[in-house]
Amino acid sequence: MVPMPKARYHYNILLRPEPEGGYTALVPALPGCVTYGRTLDEAREMAKDAISGYIASLRKHNDPVPTDDKTLVASLDLEYAETTRR
Repeated sequence: MVPMPKARYHYNILLRPEPEGGYTALVPALPGCVTYGRTLDEAREMAKDAISGYIASLRKHNDPVPTDDKTLVASLDLEYAETTRR
């Protein structure tokens, strides 16, 4: 039996530290795909699981599977003068 080729997908994730501890992981290419982990490693693993489940649902419903293959990631730092309150 010939093994089926595997599809490869690329996703950017945002890992946001939470005030109570741990990290929320968001997947911008997959709306509503959000998870949480107590550590950065756990948040990454949880994101993998969430993405896998999301893709399985898309395939089950014959929906297209979006990726971040062509997305450019950048960050900006902005400075603003502090305002005084009267």
